[in-house]
Amino acid sequence: MSNTSSCAVILAGGQGKRMKSELPKPMFEVLGEPMLEWVMTACENADVNDMCIVTGYNAEVIENYIGDRCTTVYQPQRMGTGHAVMMAVDWLKERLDSNVLIVCGDSPFIDSETITSALKQHIEQDNAVTIITAKVDNPKGYGRMLRGKNGVTGIVEEKDATEEQKAICEITSGAYWFKTERLLEALDEIKPNNSQGEYYLTDSVYILINHGFRADAYICPNPNVVLGANDRKGLLMLNNVARNAVIERLLNDGVEFTCTDGVTIGRNVVIGAGTKILQGTIIKGDTVIGGDCVIGPNCLIDDCTVGSGVVLNSVQAYQSQIDDNAKIGPFVHIRPNSHIMAKVKIGDFVEVKNSTIGERTSVAHLTYIGDSDVGSNVNFGCGVVTVNYDGEKKHRISIDDNAFIGCNTNLISPVKVGKSAYTAAGTTVTKDVPDGALAIERGELHFKDGFGDKRLKQRNSKK
Repeated sequence: MSNTSSCAVILAGGQGKRMKSELPKPMFEVLGEPMLEWVMTACENADVNDMCIVTGYNAEVIENYIGDRCTTVYQPQRMGTGHAVMMAVDWLKERLDSNVLIVCGDSPFIDSETITSALKQHIEQDNAVTIITAKVDNPKGYGRMLRGKNGVTGIVEEKDATEEQKAICEITSGAYWFKTERLLEALDEIKPNNSQGEYYLTDSVYILINHGFRADAYICPNPNVVLGANDRKGLLMLNNVARNAVIERLLNDGVEFTCTDGVTIGRNVVIGAGTKILQGTIIKGDTVIGGDCVIGPNCLIDDCTVGSGVVLNSVQAYQSQIDDNAKIGPFVHIRPNSHIMAKVKIGDFVEVKNSTIGERTSVAHLTYIGDSDVGSNVNFGCGVVTVNYDGEKKHRISIDDNAFIGCNTNLISPVKVGKSAYTAAGTTVTKDVPDGALAIERGELHFKDGFGDKRLKQRNSKK
């Protein structure tokens, strides 16, 4: 490898006992994504794609999540950050000529710009170690950075700091760039000479300085880079910080919020100018929403593409496409692999699954459309059901342009309703309906005189 090649070791073995959960701490979510995902994505966006994750508590949860995305090594006992890095020694020995980023898997606000800028300084200054730091208004509880004329001279924990040192506002984020060869040398000398009996990675900084190597710190302009969570209260704080940052970005992009109560928007979501987001709205994944829409109140949109001028009111939509000027809701469920085309109107209590709804089609209310291909200008009456499952297999239904589907129609798949065809209210369609035809299927209505009076007497006699 060249001197500028890079890799990363992500420390993700923590249990997080104060979370009171069986979930590994780095797998707790911020804006719907595990904190570990935030860190891995930051590395990938900084072109640090060669990663090794140190697992520990409930390791299979992390291993199942990342799959073959990167290498994992196991830390059988949690004996400090230095010990965690020691688990990756064999992996690091194969990368002696590289620079390695050491970062905690539960530090979600590390970002690609910070990683890249810190690496640039690390290489330009020919440092053995570059510590990523930040300056904060209230450094209480954090280790302070000690600086001299030629860079960093050490890190002092608050409990060991003098009053003068406590006034220092530059604190460590827990992330470092090392020359890999220098890191391996330092790891050999770290000893558990502390009250916890643990191997501290911070000791490697002193070791390298004492060996005459240069150490310095990159001051990140984003103070949130140091934030983490040790309990549920801290996790809520992280979510609020991330949520407010996304909302601020969208406000700057021209998105309107009349109230942010209950609003949560993922960091990868893109929303066009002029769109209004109302209360209780959750937007997740890689959703893209056009301009001049009204989303909410009380919507959940996950991994969808939404056009411009769309109105969604109390809608849940997943992995689907909604085109321009569609009006949907309230109380509508759009399930995956659906495509709602332009100017479609969908009313209350409608479910659409794995279906295409053509332009200007109207689905008023109380209807289920599943595994169907619906043309344009189709009208659905109340209570229509596409019966797409025969108990073993699912079949598709086709409804052509300008068809009219009467109230309480059952369409038994596989069946086709032709162009401009009608189905009468209450009809069960089991055969293809020709273009322009009316399908009507109703049994003869019979009356049983006195039946109601007889039942009333029976009920009264039991009281």
